[in-house]
Amino acid sequence: MDRRALLKTALFMPLLPYALKLNAFTATRAATRVRPGSASWPTPAQWQALSREVGGRLSVPRSPFLGDAATRAEAIAQLTNPFYIGDQVALTQTSGYFGAWMSRPSAYALTAESAKDIAAAVKFAHKHGVRLIVKGGGHSYQGTSCAADSLLVWTRKMNHVEMLDAFVPRGAAPGTHPVPAVDVGAGAMWIDAYSEVTTRGGRYVQGGGCTTVGVAGLVTGGGFGSFSKRFGTAASNLLEAEVVTADGEIRVVNAYRDPELFWALKGGGGGCAGVVTRLTLRTHDLPDTVGAVFGEIQADSEEAYRALASETLRFYRDALCNPHWGEQIGFRDERRMSVSMVFQGLDHAAAEAVWAPFIDWVKQRPAYSFRKPLQVLAMPARHYWDADFFREHAPDVVVADAREGAPRDHILWKGDQGQVGWYIHGFASAWMPSRFLGDGEREALAAAICEAASRMDVGLHFNKGLFGAPPEAIAASRDTATNPAVLDAFALAIIGNSGDPAYEGLPGAHVDEARAKDGAARVKAAYARLLKTVPGAGAYVSESDYFQQDWQRAFWGGNYARLAKAKRRYDPDRLFLVHHGVGSEGTDA
Repeated sequence: MDRRALLKTALFMPLLPYALKLNAFTATRAATRVRPGSASWPTPAQWQALSREVGGRLSVPRSPFLGDAATRAEAIAQLTNPFYIGDQVALTQTSGYFGAWMSRPSAYALTAESAKDIAAAVKFAHKHGVRLIVKGGGHSYQGTSCAADSLLVWTRKMNHVEMLDAFVPRGAAPGTHPVPAVDVGAGAMWIDAYSEVTTRGGRYVQGGGCTTVGVAGLVTGGGFGSFSKRFGTAASNLLEAEVVTADGEIRVVNAYRDPELFWALKGGGGGCAGVVTRLTLRTHDLPDTVGAVFGEIQADSEEAYRALASETLRFYRDALCNPHWGEQIGFRDERRMSVSMVFQGLDHAAAEAVWAPFIDWVKQRPAYSFRKPLQVLAMPARHYWDADFFREHAPDVVVADAREGAPRDHILWKGDQGQVGWYIHGFASAWMPSRFLGDGEREALAAAICEAASRMDVGLHFNKGLFGAPPEAIAASRDTATNPAVLDAFALAIIGNSGDPAYEGLPGAHVDEARAKDGAARVKAAYARLLKTVPGAGAYVSESDYFQQDWQRAFWGGNYARLAKAKRRYDPDRLFLVHHGVGSEGTDA
Protein backbone atom coordinates (compact mmCIF):
# COMPACT_ATOMS: atom_id res chain seq x y z
CA MET A 1 0.00 0.00 0.00
CA ASP A 2 1.45 3.35 -1.02
CA ARG A 3 1.66 6.40 1.20
CA ARG A 4 -1.46 8.03 -0.29
CA ALA A 5 -3.55 4.89 0.24
CA LEU A 6 -2.27 4.61 3.82
CA LEU A 7 -3.19 8.21 4.45
CA LYS A 8 -6.71 7.67 3.08
CA THR A 9 -7.14 4.60 5.25
CA ALA A 10 -5.91 6.43 8.35
CA LEU A 11 -8.36 9.25 7.69
CA PHE A 12 -11.27 6.93 6.96
CA MET A 13 -10.99 4.48 9.86
CA PRO A 14 -12.17 6.91 12.57
CA LEU A 15 -15.22 7.63 10.39
CA LEU A 16 -16.10 3.97 9.85
CA PRO A 17 -18.63 3.72 12.70
CA TYR A 18 -20.36 6.83 11.38
CA ALA A 19 -20.42 5.47 7.83
CA LEU A 20 -21.95 2.24 9.07
CA LYS A 21 -24.52 4.21 11.01
CA LEU A 22 -25.61 6.00 7.83
CA ASN A 23 -26.54 2.61 6.40
CA ALA A 24 -28.43 1.59 9.52
CA PHE A 25 -31.75 1.50 7.69
CA THR A 26 -30.56 -1.33 5.46
CA ALA A 27 -29.35 -3.30 8.45
CA THR A 28 -32.49 -3.06 10.59
CA ARG A 29 -35.49 -5.30 10.28
CA ALA A 30 -37.67 -4.83 7.22
CA ALA A 31 -40.36 -2.20 7.57
CA THR A 32 -43.23 -4.65 7.12
CA ARG A 33 -46.86 -3.63 6.64
CA VAL A 34 -50.04 -5.65 7.00
CA ARG A 35 -52.17 -6.15 3.90
CA PRO A 36 -55.94 -6.17 3.42
CA GLY A 37 -57.24 -9.69 3.79
CA SER A 38 -54.38 -10.87 5.97
CA ALA A 39 -54.96 -12.18 9.48
CA SER A 40 -53.21 -9.12 10.93
CA TRP A 41 -55.32 -6.56 9.06
CA PRO A 42 -57.44 -4.51 11.49
CA THR A 43 -60.94 -5.83 12.08
CA PRO A 44 -64.07 -3.93 10.99
CA ALA A 45 -64.67 -3.09 14.63
CA GLN A 46 -61.21 -1.52 14.91
CA TRP A 47 -61.79 0.57 11.78
CA GLN A 48 -65.16 1.66 13.14
CA ALA A 49 -63.49 2.73 16.39
CA LEU A 50 -61.05 4.90 14.43
CA SER A 51 -63.96 6.39 12.47
CA ARG A 52 -65.76 7.33 15.69
CA GLU A 53 -62.58 8.91 17.03
CA VAL A 54 -62.27 11.17 13.97
CA GLY A 55 -65.91 12.20 13.89
CA GLY A 56 -67.05 9.75 11.22
CA ARG A 57 -64.65 11.11 8.62
CA LEU A 58 -63.23 7.69 7.70
CA SER A 59 -64.45 6.22 4.41
CA VAL A 60 -63.79 3.49 1.87
CA PRO A 61 -62.85 5.49 -1.25
CA ARG A 62 -64.11 4.43 -4.66
CA SER A 63 -63.13 5.81 -8.04
CA PRO A 64 -65.90 8.00 -9.49
CA PHE A 65 -65.29 6.26 -12.81
CA LEU A 66 -66.64 3.10 -11.15
CA GLY A 67 -69.63 4.80 -9.53
CA ASP A 68 -73.26 4.97 -10.58
CA ALA A 69 -74.28 6.38 -13.96
CA ALA A 70 -74.55 9.99 -12.78
CA THR A 71 -71.25 9.89 -10.90
CA ARG A 72 -69.44 8.36 -13.89
CA ALA A 73 -70.92 10.89 -16.28
CA GLU A 74 -69.76 13.79 -14.10
CA ALA A 75 -66.26 12.28 -13.76
CA ILE A 76 -65.93 11.84 -17.52
CA ALA A 77 -67.15 15.39 -18.13
CA GLN A 78 -64.63 16.77 -15.61
CA LEU A 79 -61.67 14.68 -16.76
CA THR A 80 -59.64 17.74 -17.78
CA ASN A 81 -60.53 19.74 -14.66
CA PRO A 82 -57.73 19.40 -12.08
CA PHE A 83 -59.89 21.02 -9.39
CA TYR A 84 -62.43 18.22 -9.77
CA ILE A 85 -59.69 15.57 -9.76
CA GLY A 86 -58.24 17.09 -6.60
CA ASP A 87 -61.64 17.00 -4.91
CA GLN A 88 -61.88 13.22 -5.34
CA VAL A 89 -60.46 11.22 -2.46
CA ALA A 90 -59.94 8.23 -4.77
CA LEU A 91 -58.02 10.05 -7.55
CA THR A 92 -54.58 11.61 -8.03
CA GLN A 93 -53.52 14.26 -10.56
CA THR A 94 -51.01 11.82 -12.08
CA SER A 95 -52.71 8.56 -13.09
CA GLY A 96 -49.56 6.43 -13.17
CA TYR A 97 -45.97 5.89 -14.29
CA PHE A 98 -45.10 3.20 -16.82
CA GLY A 99 -43.51 0.14 -15.25
CA ALA A 100 -43.85 1.61 -11.76
CA TRP A 101 -47.32 2.36 -10.40
CA MET A 102 -50.98 3.02 -11.18
CA SER A 103 -53.35 5.33 -9.35
CA ARG A 104 -55.58 3.20 -7.11
CA PRO A 105 -57.78 4.21 -4.16
CA SER A 106 -56.64 3.40 -0.62
CA ALA A 107 -58.37 0.74 1.46
CA TYR A 108 -59.54 3.47 3.86
CA ALA A 109 -59.29 7.25 3.80
CA LEU A 110 -59.46 9.89 6.49
CA THR A 111 -60.81 13.24 5.34
CA ALA A 112 -58.86 15.17 7.93
CA GLU A 113 -60.07 18.46 9.34
CA SER A 114 -57.51 18.93 12.12
CA ALA A 115 -54.11 17.87 13.34
CA LYS A 116 -55.94 15.88 16.02
CA ASP A 117 -57.65 13.80 13.31
CA ILE A 118 -54.28 13.09 11.73
CA ALA A 119 -52.67 12.18 15.04
CA ALA A 120 -55.39 9.55 15.57
CA ALA A 121 -54.70 8.05 12.13
CA VAL A 122 -50.94 8.03 12.73
CA LYS A 123 -51.33 6.24 16.06
CA PHE A 124 -53.70 3.71 14.50
CA ALA A 125 -51.33 2.97 11.61
CA HIS A 126 -48.37 2.63 13.96
CA LYS A 127 -50.23 0.31 16.31
CA HIS A 128 -51.60 -2.00 13.61
CA GLY A 129 -48.75 -1.91 11.10
CA VAL A 130 -50.92 -0.35 8.37
CA ARG A 131 -49.27 1.49 5.51
CA LEU A 132 -49.89 5.24 5.80
CA ILE A 133 -50.15 7.55 2.77
CA VAL A 134 -50.63 11.32 2.73
CA LYS A 135 -52.32 13.29 -0.05
CA GLY A 136 -52.78 17.02 -0.40
CA GLY A 137 -52.61 18.17 -4.01
CA GLY A 138 -52.03 14.65 -5.34
CA HIS A 139 -49.52 15.67 -8.03
CA SER A 140 -46.74 13.24 -7.09
CA TYR A 141 -44.97 11.81 -10.13
CA GLN A 142 -43.53 9.09 -7.89
CA GLY A 143 -46.92 7.79 -6.73
CA THR A 144 -46.27 8.75 -3.12
CA SER A 145 -49.84 9.95 -2.54
CA CYS A 146 -51.64 6.71 -3.39
CA ALA A 147 -51.44 3.01 -2.52
CA ALA A 148 -54.26 0.45 -2.64
CA ASP A 149 -53.20 -1.28 0.59
CA SER A 150 -53.05 1.88 2.70
CA LEU A 151 -54.79 4.20 5.08
CA LEU A 152 -54.88 7.57 3.34
CA VAL A 153 -54.63 10.83 5.26
CA TRP A 154 -56.32 13.35 2.96
CA THR A 155 -55.71 16.98 3.89
CA ARG A 156 -57.81 18.68 1.18
CA LYS A 157 -60.27 20.18 3.69
CA MET A 158 -57.44 21.78 5.69
CA ASN A 159 -57.12 24.66 3.26
CA HIS A 160 -57.27 27.85 5.30
CA VAL A 161 -55.05 30.79 4.28
CA GLU A 162 -54.45 33.72 6.65
CA MET A 163 -52.19 36.74 6.23
CA LEU A 164 -49.99 37.66 9.21
CA ASP A 165 -48.64 41.19 9.42
CA ALA A 166 -46.01 40.49 12.08
CA PHE A 167 -45.04 36.87 12.65
CA VAL A 168 -42.53 35.65 15.23
CA PRO A 169 -41.83 31.88 15.44
CA ARG A 170 -42.69 30.17 18.71
CA GLY A 171 -39.73 29.86 21.01
CA ALA A 172 -37.83 32.70 19.38
CA ALA A 173 -35.64 34.85 21.59
CA PRO A 174 -37.22 38.02 23.03
CA GLY A 175 -36.76 40.91 20.67
CA THR A 176 -36.84 38.75 17.52
CA HIS A 177 -37.92 40.99 14.66
CA PRO A 178 -41.40 40.09 13.34
CA VAL A 179 -41.86 39.57 9.61
CA PRO A 180 -44.87 39.54 7.27
CA ALA A 181 -46.03 35.99 6.63
CA VAL A 182 -48.93 33.80 5.59
CA ASP A 183 -50.35 30.83 7.48
CA VAL A 184 -51.46 28.05 5.11
CA GLY A 185 -53.25 24.78 5.79
CA ALA A 186 -51.67 21.61 4.43
CA GLY A 187 -54.55 21.01 2.01
CA ALA A 188 -54.42 24.40 0.30
CA MET A 189 -53.42 24.75 -3.33
CA TRP A 190 -51.14 27.52 -4.49
CA ILE A 191 -54.02 29.37 -6.15
CA ASP A 192 -55.61 29.61 -2.69
CA ALA A 193 -52.42 31.16 -1.33
CA TYR A 194 -51.87 33.47 -4.31
CA SER A 195 -55.45 34.74 -4.28
CA GLU A 196 -55.17 35.73 -0.63
CA VAL A 197 -51.58 36.96 -0.57
CA THR A 198 -51.25 38.67 -3.97
CA THR A 199 -54.67 39.40 -5.47
CA ARG A 200 -56.25 40.55 -2.21
CA GLY A 201 -53.20 41.25 -0.04
CA GLY A 202 -50.82 42.92 -2.49
CA ARG A 203 -47.81 40.83 -1.42
CA TYR A 204 -45.83 37.90 -2.82
CA VAL A 205 -45.32 34.37 -1.50
CA GLN A 206 -42.91 31.97 -3.18
CA GLY A 207 -44.84 29.00 -4.48
CA GLY A 208 -45.26 26.75 -7.48
CA GLY A 209 -46.04 27.68 -11.05
CA CYS A 210 -48.95 25.25 -11.41
CA THR A 211 -51.87 26.67 -9.44
CA THR A 212 -53.37 23.30 -8.40
CA VAL A 213 -50.21 21.96 -6.76
CA GLY A 214 -50.51 21.49 -3.00
CA VAL A 215 -48.63 23.96 -0.80
CA ALA A 216 -47.32 21.34 1.64
CA GLY A 217 -46.01 18.94 -1.00
CA LEU A 218 -44.18 21.67 -2.88
CA VAL A 219 -42.49 23.05 0.25
CA THR A 220 -41.40 19.66 1.60
CA GLY A 221 -40.08 18.75 -1.84
CA GLY A 222 -37.96 21.91 -2.01
CA GLY A 223 -40.21 23.88 -4.27
CA PHE A 224 -39.59 26.27 -7.15
CA GLY A 225 -41.74 29.04 -8.53
CA SER A 226 -41.37 31.26 -11.56
CA PHE A 227 -39.36 33.80 -9.58
CA SER A 228 -37.12 31.55 -7.48
CA LYS A 229 -34.09 33.45 -8.75
CA ARG A 230 -35.41 36.47 -6.88
CA PHE A 231 -37.11 35.01 -3.80
CA GLY A 232 -35.39 31.64 -3.33
CA THR A 233 -37.12 28.28 -3.06
CA ALA A 234 -40.44 27.75 -1.33
CA ALA A 235 -38.64 25.63 1.27
CA SER A 236 -36.25 28.47 2.07
CA ASN A 237 -39.23 30.70 2.89
CA LEU A 238 -40.69 28.34 5.49
CA LEU A 239 -40.72 30.00 8.91
CA GLU A 240 -42.66 27.44 10.94
CA ALA A 241 -44.70 24.26 10.52
CA GLU A 242 -47.11 22.16 12.49
CA VAL A 243 -46.42 18.47 11.96
CA VAL A 244 -47.66 15.16 13.34
CA THR A 245 -44.69 12.87 13.95
CA ALA A 246 -44.61 9.06 14.02
CA ASP A 247 -45.31 8.96 17.76
CA GLY A 248 -48.63 10.72 17.16
CA GLU A 249 -47.43 13.97 18.73
CA ILE A 250 -48.48 17.31 17.26
CA ARG A 251 -45.38 19.49 17.12
CA VAL A 252 -44.84 23.10 16.15
CA VAL A 253 -41.34 23.26 14.68
CA ASN A 254 -39.12 26.08 13.51
CA ALA A 255 -35.52 27.22 13.77
CA TYR A 256 -35.83 27.31 17.59
CA ARG A 257 -38.00 24.26 18.31
CA ASP A 258 -36.99 20.86 16.91
CA PRO A 259 -34.67 22.61 14.43
CA GLU A 260 -33.46 19.37 12.80
CA LEU A 261 -37.00 18.23 12.06
CA PHE A 262 -37.80 21.72 10.78
CA TRP A 263 -34.76 21.61 8.50
CA ALA A 264 -35.76 18.15 7.21
CA LEU A 265 -39.18 19.50 6.24
CA LYS A 266 -37.49 22.13 4.07
CA GLY A 267 -36.85 19.99 1.00
CA GLY A 268 -36.36 16.56 2.60
CA GLY A 269 -39.24 15.11 0.60
CA GLY A 270 -42.94 14.78 1.35
CA GLY A 271 -44.20 11.97 3.55
CA CYS A 272 -40.79 11.17 5.05
CA ALA A 273 -40.57 12.98 8.40
CA GLY A 274 -44.21 13.35 9.42
CA VAL A 275 -47.58 14.70 8.29
CA VAL A 276 -47.45 18.46 7.85
CA THR A 277 -50.72 20.08 8.90
CA ARG A 278 -49.90 23.80 8.69
CA LEU A 279 -47.13 25.98 7.24
CA THR A 280 -46.13 29.57 7.87
CA LEU A 281 -44.31 31.16 4.94
CA ARG A 282 -42.53 34.48 4.60
CA THR A 283 -44.16 37.01 2.29
CA HIS A 284 -42.35 39.68 0.26
CA ASP A 285 -42.99 43.10 -1.20
CA LEU A 286 -44.78 42.66 -4.50
CA PRO A 287 -43.02 43.93 -7.65
CA ASP A 288 -44.95 46.53 -9.62
CA THR A 289 -44.91 44.56 -12.85
CA VAL A 290 -44.69 41.01 -14.10
CA GLY A 291 -44.67 39.80 -17.68
CA ALA A 292 -43.82 37.12 -20.18
CA VAL A 293 -41.93 36.55 -23.42
CA PHE A 294 -43.20 33.90 -25.85
CA GLY A 295 -42.03 32.74 -29.26
CA GLU A 296 -40.50 29.96 -31.34
CA ILE A 297 -37.48 29.86 -33.64
CA GLN A 298 -36.66 27.35 -36.40
CA ALA A 299 -33.13 26.42 -37.50
CA ASP A 300 -32.52 25.02 -40.99
CA SER A 301 -29.66 22.64 -40.12
CA GLU A 302 -28.12 20.78 -37.22
CA GLU A 303 -25.10 23.07 -37.31
CA ALA A 304 -27.34 26.14 -37.14
CA TYR A 305 -29.36 24.56 -34.33
CA ARG A 306 -26.23 24.04 -32.23
CA ALA A 307 -25.13 27.61 -32.94
CA LEU A 308 -28.58 28.84 -31.83
CA ALA A 309 -28.36 26.82 -28.61
CA SER A 310 -24.89 28.20 -27.89
CA GLU A 311 -25.93 31.78 -28.56
CA THR A 312 -29.03 31.31 -26.39
CA LEU A 313 -26.87 30.14 -23.48
CA ARG A 314 -24.55 33.11 -23.97
CA PHE A 315 -27.48 35.51 -24.16
CA TYR A 316 -29.00 33.96 -21.07
CA ARG A 317 -25.71 34.32 -19.17
CA ASP A 318 -25.24 37.97 -20.11
CA ALA A 319 -28.83 39.25 -20.06
CA LEU A 320 -31.23 36.91 -18.27
CA CYS A 321 -29.28 35.16 -15.50
CA ASN A 322 -30.47 37.51 -12.79
CA PRO A 323 -33.39 37.90 -10.35
CA HIS A 324 -35.71 39.41 -12.97
CA TRP A 325 -36.15 36.32 -15.13
CA GLY A 326 -37.58 32.83 -14.77
CA GLU A 327 -39.27 29.89 -16.48
CA GLN A 328 -37.98 28.10 -19.54
CA ILE A 329 -36.61 27.70 -23.02
CA GLY A 330 -37.33 24.41 -24.77
CA PHE A 331 -35.34 22.56 -27.41
CA ARG A 332 -37.56 20.33 -29.53
CA ASP A 333 -37.52 18.00 -32.50
CA GLU A 334 -37.21 19.37 -36.03
CA ARG A 335 -34.64 21.90 -34.73
CA ARG A 336 -37.18 24.12 -32.96
CA MET A 337 -36.51 26.31 -29.94
CA SER A 338 -39.44 27.68 -27.93
CA VAL A 339 -39.27 30.60 -25.49
CA SER A 340 -41.64 30.72 -22.50
CA MET A 341 -39.98 33.15 -20.12
CA VAL A 342 -41.47 35.34 -17.40
CA PHE A 343 -40.08 38.40 -15.67
CA GLN A 344 -40.73 40.59 -12.63
CA GLY A 345 -39.65 44.10 -11.71
CA LEU A 346 -39.31 45.29 -15.32
CA ASP A 347 -41.80 47.25 -17.40
CA HIS A 348 -42.73 46.34 -20.96
CA ALA A 349 -40.16 48.63 -22.58
CA ALA A 350 -37.32 47.41 -20.38
CA ALA A 351 -38.14 43.76 -21.13
CA GLU A 352 -38.25 44.45 -24.87
CA ALA A 353 -34.89 46.21 -24.65
CA VAL A 354 -33.35 43.15 -22.98
CA TRP A 355 -34.42 40.85 -25.81
CA ALA A 356 -33.73 43.24 -28.72
CA PRO A 357 -30.07 42.16 -29.28
CA PHE A 358 -31.03 38.48 -29.37
CA ILE A 359 -33.87 39.10 -31.81
CA ASP A 360 -31.48 41.10 -34.04
CA TRP A 361 -28.95 38.24 -33.93
CA VAL A 362 -31.60 35.81 -35.17
CA LYS A 363 -32.95 38.13 -37.88
CA GLN A 364 -29.48 38.78 -39.28
CA ARG A 365 -28.93 35.08 -40.06
CA PRO A 366 -30.84 33.38 -42.89
CA ALA A 367 -30.47 29.99 -41.17
CA TYR A 368 -33.26 30.98 -38.77
CA SER A 369 -36.91 31.89 -39.01
CA PHE A 370 -39.54 32.78 -36.46
CA ARG A 371 -42.30 30.18 -36.37
CA LYS A 372 -43.89 32.42 -33.75
CA PRO A 373 -42.57 35.98 -33.33
CA LEU A 374 -41.15 36.77 -29.93
CA GLN A 375 -43.80 38.76 -28.06
CA VAL A 376 -43.43 40.63 -24.80
CA LEU A 377 -46.43 41.05 -22.50
CA ALA A 378 -46.55 42.94 -19.20
CA MET A 379 -49.16 43.52 -16.51
CA PRO A 380 -49.51 44.80 -12.93
CA ALA A 381 -48.13 42.11 -10.63
CA ARG A 382 -51.22 42.19 -8.42
CA HIS A 383 -53.23 40.71 -11.30
CA TYR A 384 -50.86 37.80 -11.99
CA TRP A 385 -53.28 35.29 -10.39
CA ASP A 386 -56.40 37.48 -10.59
CA ALA A 387 -59.11 35.32 -12.17
CA ASP A 388 -61.41 38.25 -12.94
CA PHE A 389 -58.58 40.17 -14.62
CA PHE A 390 -57.89 37.25 -16.96
CA ARG A 391 -61.57 36.71 -17.68
CA GLU A 392 -61.73 40.29 -18.92
CA HIS A 393 -58.35 40.79 -20.60
CA ALA A 394 -56.92 37.37 -21.55
CA PRO A 395 -59.56 34.62 -21.34
CA ASP A 396 -57.55 32.29 -23.58
CA VAL A 397 -54.62 32.14 -21.15
CA VAL A 398 -56.42 30.43 -18.25
CA VAL A 399 -59.01 27.73 -17.64
CA ALA A 400 -61.47 28.16 -14.78
CA ASP A 401 -63.17 25.58 -12.61
CA ALA A 402 -66.62 25.95 -14.18
CA ARG A 403 -68.49 23.70 -11.74
CA GLU A 404 -71.47 25.24 -10.03
CA GLY A 405 -70.41 26.71 -6.70
CA ALA A 406 -66.68 26.51 -7.46
CA PRO A 407 -64.54 29.34 -6.01
CA ARG A 408 -64.35 32.12 -8.57
CA ASP A 409 -60.58 32.48 -8.16
CA HIS A 410 -59.82 28.83 -9.05
CA ILE A 411 -58.01 29.11 -12.38
CA LEU A 412 -55.32 27.06 -14.12
CA TRP A 413 -52.81 28.17 -16.74
CA LYS A 414 -53.99 26.62 -20.00
CA GLY A 415 -50.46 25.36 -20.66
CA ASP A 416 -50.66 23.15 -17.56
CA GLN A 417 -53.86 21.40 -18.61
CA GLY A 418 -51.96 18.66 -20.44
CA GLN A 419 -50.72 17.38 -17.07
CA VAL A 420 -54.22 16.73 -15.72
CA GLY A 421 -54.48 12.98 -15.20
CA TRP A 422 -51.47 12.29 -17.39
CA TYR A 423 -49.84 8.86 -17.42
CA ILE A 424 -46.05 9.26 -17.39
CA HIS A 425 -44.00 7.14 -19.78
CA GLY A 426 -40.64 8.49 -18.66
CA PHE A 427 -39.27 11.49 -16.80
CA ALA A 428 -35.87 12.83 -15.79
CA SER A 429 -34.24 16.02 -14.56
CA ALA A 430 -30.67 17.29 -14.14
CA TRP A 431 -29.23 20.47 -12.69
CA MET A 432 -26.91 22.31 -15.09
CA PRO A 433 -23.77 23.73 -13.38
CA SER A 434 -22.92 27.37 -14.04
CA ARG A 435 -19.55 26.54 -15.58
CA PHE A 436 -21.36 25.49 -18.75
CA LEU A 437 -22.29 29.10 -19.39
CA GLY A 438 -18.61 29.92 -19.81
CA ASP A 439 -17.01 30.23 -23.23
CA GLY A 440 -14.90 27.12 -22.63
CA GLU A 441 -17.78 24.65 -22.06
CA ARG A 442 -20.83 26.30 -23.57
CA GLU A 443 -20.40 24.69 -26.98
CA ALA A 444 -20.25 21.22 -25.45
CA LEU A 445 -23.48 21.73 -23.53
CA ALA A 446 -25.19 23.23 -26.59
CA ALA A 447 -24.26 20.15 -28.61
CA ALA A 448 -25.48 17.84 -25.84
CA ILE A 449 -28.82 19.65 -25.59
CA CYS A 450 -29.42 19.52 -29.34
CA GLU A 451 -28.48 15.86 -29.60
CA ALA A 452 -30.67 15.03 -26.60
CA ALA A 453 -33.55 17.00 -28.13
CA SER A 454 -33.39 14.83 -31.26
CA ARG A 455 -34.53 11.98 -29.00
CA MET A 456 -36.92 13.87 -26.69
CA ASP A 457 -37.72 17.52 -25.97
CA VAL A 458 -35.40 19.18 -23.44
CA GLY A 459 -36.62 22.07 -21.33
CA LEU A 460 -34.21 24.35 -19.50
CA HIS A 461 -36.11 25.64 -16.47
CA PHE A 462 -34.01 28.59 -15.39
CA ASN A 463 -36.04 29.37 -12.28
CA LYS A 464 -35.21 25.90 -10.92
CA GLY A 465 -31.53 26.72 -10.63
CA LEU A 466 -30.37 29.47 -8.28
CA PHE A 467 -27.16 30.63 -9.95
CA GLY A 468 -27.71 34.35 -10.52
CA ALA A 469 -29.96 34.80 -7.47
CA PRO A 470 -29.14 37.49 -4.87
CA PRO A 471 -26.98 36.54 -1.85
CA GLU A 472 -29.90 36.52 0.59
CA ALA A 473 -31.85 34.03 -1.55
CA ILE A 474 -28.77 31.81 -1.90
CA ALA A 475 -28.13 31.88 1.85
CA ALA A 476 -31.73 31.02 2.72
CA SER A 477 -31.82 28.20 0.16
CA ARG A 478 -28.49 26.82 1.39
CA ASP A 479 -30.18 26.34 4.79
CA THR A 480 -32.54 23.71 3.36
CA ALA A 481 -32.25 19.98 2.72
CA THR A 482 -32.32 20.39 -1.08
CA ASN A 483 -29.26 19.17 -2.94
CA PRO A 484 -26.67 22.00 -2.66
CA ALA A 485 -26.04 21.55 -6.39
CA VAL A 486 -29.06 23.78 -6.97
CA LEU A 487 -27.12 26.77 -5.65
CA ASP A 488 -24.66 26.69 -8.54
CA ALA A 489 -27.10 25.44 -11.18
CA PHE A 490 -28.22 27.99 -13.75
CA ALA A 491 -31.14 25.75 -14.81
CA LEU A 492 -32.84 22.42 -14.32
CA ALA A 493 -33.03 20.37 -17.51
CA ILE A 494 -36.30 18.44 -17.68
CA ILE A 495 -37.11 15.65 -20.13
CA GLY A 496 -40.47 13.87 -20.09
CA ASN A 497 -43.00 11.91 -22.09
CA SER A 498 -46.56 11.00 -21.22
CA GLY A 499 -49.85 9.59 -22.47
CA ASP A 500 -53.56 10.03 -21.81
CA PRO A 501 -55.15 9.43 -18.39
CA ALA A 502 -55.31 5.76 -17.40
CA TYR A 503 -57.64 5.80 -14.40
CA GLU A 504 -59.28 2.54 -13.45
CA GLY A 505 -62.84 2.47 -14.81
CA LEU A 506 -62.36 5.37 -17.25
CA PRO A 507 -64.06 4.30 -20.49
CA GLY A 508 -61.52 3.59 -23.21
CA ALA A 509 -58.57 4.14 -20.90
CA HIS A 510 -55.63 1.86 -21.51
CA VAL A 511 -51.86 2.01 -21.55
CA ASP A 512 -50.44 1.76 -25.06
CA GLU A 513 -47.41 -0.30 -24.06
CA ALA A 514 -45.58 0.10 -27.35
CA ARG A 515 -45.93 3.88 -27.20
CA ALA A 516 -45.03 3.95 -23.49
CA LYS A 517 -41.92 1.82 -24.03
CA ASP A 518 -40.83 4.03 -26.90
CA GLY A 519 -41.41 7.21 -24.88
CA ALA A 520 -39.55 5.84 -21.87
CA ALA A 521 -36.63 4.73 -24.06
CA ARG A 522 -36.35 8.12 -25.74
CA VAL A 523 -36.41 9.94 -22.40
CA LYS A 524 -33.69 7.62 -21.13
CA ALA A 525 -31.56 8.17 -24.23
CA ALA A 526 -31.91 11.95 -24.08
CA TYR A 527 -31.08 11.98 -20.37
CA ALA A 528 -28.04 9.76 -20.94
CA ARG A 529 -26.78 12.18 -23.60
CA LEU A 530 -26.98 15.10 -21.17
CA LEU A 531 -25.22 13.15 -18.43
CA LYS A 532 -22.42 12.28 -20.81
CA THR A 533 -21.56 15.98 -20.80
CA VAL A 534 -22.72 16.71 -17.23
CA PRO A 535 -21.83 13.52 -15.32
CA GLY A 536 -23.19 13.19 -11.81
CA ALA A 537 -25.76 15.96 -12.22
CA GLY A 538 -28.20 16.14 -9.33
CA ALA A 539 -31.96 15.74 -9.83
CA TYR A 540 -34.97 17.55 -8.38
CA VAL A 541 -36.80 15.05 -6.17
CA SER A 542 -40.31 16.21 -7.14
CA GLU A 543 -39.60 16.07 -10.88
CA SER A 544 -37.39 13.05 -11.41
CA ASP A 545 -37.10 9.54 -12.79
CA TYR A 546 -39.00 6.93 -10.75
CA PHE A 547 -36.04 4.64 -11.41
CA GLN A 548 -33.40 7.26 -10.53
CA GLN A 549 -30.03 5.68 -9.90
CA ASP A 550 -28.07 6.73 -6.82
CA TRP A 551 -31.14 8.68 -5.71
CA GLN A 552 -29.81 9.65 -2.27
CA ARG A 553 -26.94 11.60 -3.83
CA ALA A 554 -28.98 12.83 -6.80
CA PHE A 555 -31.80 14.26 -4.68
CA TRP A 556 -29.95 15.51 -1.62
CA GLY A 557 -26.19 15.33 -2.21
CA GLY A 558 -24.21 15.80 0.98
CA ASN A 559 -27.37 16.59 2.93
CA TYR A 560 -28.57 12.98 2.90
CA ALA A 561 -26.55 11.93 5.96
CA ARG A 562 -28.14 14.67 8.04
CA LEU A 563 -31.61 13.78 6.76
CA ALA A 564 -31.08 10.11 7.62
CA LYS A 565 -30.07 11.08 11.14
CA ALA A 566 -33.24 13.16 11.58
CA LYS A 567 -35.30 10.26 10.20
CA ARG A 568 -33.84 7.87 12.77
CA ARG A 569 -34.59 10.31 15.57
CA TYR A 570 -38.18 11.18 14.69
CA ASP A 571 -39.32 8.02 12.89
CA PRO A 572 -37.14 5.13 14.14
CA ASP A 573 -39.67 2.47 13.08
CA ARG A 574 -40.05 4.00 9.61
CA LEU A 575 -43.79 4.52 9.73
CA PHE A 576 -43.47 7.13 6.97
CA LEU A 577 -42.15 5.40 3.88
CA VAL A 578 -42.37 6.56 0.28
CA HIS A 579 -40.58 5.47 -2.84
CA HIS A 580 -37.02 6.81 -2.83
CA GLY A 581 -37.74 8.72 0.35
CA VAL A 582 -35.30 9.20 3.20
CA GLY A 583 -34.90 5.89 5.03
CA SER A 584 -36.59 3.76 2.37
CA GLU A 585 -33.48 1.67 1.72
CA GLY A 586 -34.01 -2.07 1.94
CA THR A 587 -37.81 -1.90 1.66
CA ASP A 588 -40.08 -3.60 -0.87
CA ALA A 589 -41.44 -1.02 -3.27
